[in-house]
Amino acid sequence: MPVRDIIEIDEEKCNGCGECIPNCAEGSLQIIDGKARLIRDDLCDGLGECLGHCPQGALRIIQREAEDFDEEAVEKHLAQTAGCEGGCQQVVTHSKGHAEATETSSAAVPSALRQWPIALRLVPIKAPFFQNADLLITADCVPFAYGNFHQEFLQGKTVVFGCPKIDDAHGYVEKLAEILRVNTIKSITLAIMEVPCCSGLQRIVELALAKSGKSIPLHQTVISVRGEKQG
Repeated sequence: MPVRDIIEIDEEKCNGCGECIPNCAEGSLQIIDGKARLIRDDLCDGLGECLGHCPQGALRIIQREAEDFDEEAVEKHLAQTAGCEGGCQQVVTHSKGHAEATETSSAAVPSALRQWPIALRLVPIKAPFFQNADLLITADCVPFAYGNFHQEFLQGKTVVFGCPKIDDAHGYVEKLAEILRVNTIKSITLAIMEVPCCSGLQRIVELALAKSGKSIPLHQTVISVRGEKQG
């Protein structure tokens, strides 16, 4: 087995914050039992893109015997985990969840969407819909998990969405900071899932807000994998 560069995690320093997870493009890191873990050697390219994102300094690159980095294995792994980014530890199956007692209606429910595009990577930095706006920043899984998303979150808001696991986190910080700086945003609502990778979106918003130099009220809501609002 070859000796090569590979990530090492100091478990004593790691507090399980998950900051490293969205910054590993190969998906080789997961939060397991409250700690970041390298799940497979062949998924780690040893380049250390995740190093600068650990506030505890628990990550470092070492040289040791390890399987060769396998790009095909990475592609297969990412495809298998695409529905549960960030190393979710559980699979939840339920029929109607908290809406079980409600009656199904065939009447069309109007959309509360007020602008297009909505993907953070696609929206222009300066746009009329950002002026005097209450901005909703949401992880892309939230609208699927929370049944009342349009009525409860989207009503009256401008929205952008992204995924901190598969998108460019650094690019999002820069773009969002510029959006906040050049437009008049009245408030920010952040909606994320309880899965570990979503902490990356929280960090992106916090960094962007600080970088913008603006003081904008920020409220965060977390949605469980069962579609329940936690705060």
